[in-house]
Amino acid sequence: DRLLKSSVGYFKNYRPAIDKKVFTALLKMYCDSVAQTVQPDYLKEQQKKFKNDFNAYADYVFTKSFMTSYATVESVLKDFKRKSVKKINNDPAYALYYAIAKKYDAMAAEKIIPLNDSILRLQRNYMQGQRMFQKDKMFYPDANSTLRITYGKVKGYYPRDGVYYEPFTTLKGLIEKNVPGDDDFEVPAKLKELYENKDYGKYGVNGDMIVSFIATNHTTGGNSGSPVLNANGELIGTNYDRVWEGTMSDIMYDPDRCRNISVDVRFTLFIIDKFAGAKNLIDEMDIKW
Repeated sequence: DRLLKSSVGYFKNYRPAIDKKVFTALLKMYCDSVAQTVQPDYLKEQQKKFKNDFNAYADYVFTKSFMTSYATVESVLKDFKRKSVKKINNDPAYALYYAIAKKYDAMAAEKIIPLNDSILRLQRNYMQGQRMFQKDKMFYPDANSTLRITYGKVKGYYPRDGVYYEPFTTLKGLIEKNVPGDDDFEVPAKLKELYENKDYGKYGVNGDMIVSFIATNHTTGGNSGSPVLNANGELIGTNYDRVWEGTMSDIMYDPDRCRNISVDVRFTLFIIDKFAGAKNLIDEMDIKW
């Protein structure tokens, strides 16, 4: 039941044709770059069987495997019985996965675990050395499982020569990206109606509806959903992403191009009030204008 439930979300955006192309390319890369001594025998047998034709092997796997659509996964997992295990074990996609995973566990896992433990211990010495060498530098603390606070300014940036990204996006841009029938990009009819009528209530700004803004805050994985506060401690937005040019900021923060992306609180209030019609929630809030 748990696997079936998670499969619904997985197959929502799954595209077998794209996955097969990725599968073919990665498997060839694996076979070309990983030493033969650590490749599983099962994979070697498949290479021999298909004469090193990775496209033919991919066609076989994606044709014979039940794991390429929700309907076929459901047919195997629904009313699951002990004998169903045989069908899973014989599935070509599962057989390949199991062979590679088993070989990895036998050849690499036991060696990697102590190496990672050693790296963690040496990390203390490494950080101590950096702090001694760069005494004037501000170092981020190890803040796992603690409250993280970052600061910055709402600011646009130049991703490349002659191109400038404004710090704010508006509902007009959201409407322009409308793709009918696409779960991620289809704009609801009511939202389009509000846009066409410019019915933004008190949340609009100079005839526009601000949707998101970018700022110089240094965010990382896990910051999505974090509140964005102004200098007075008032909620002005919710962080949810980073700009493409700034995705390297976990390793190197560049103030000229690293920008976090937040949904503007005015848009959030607009959706609650005008789109969802939940004015009762608005009435419960202490909103400052």
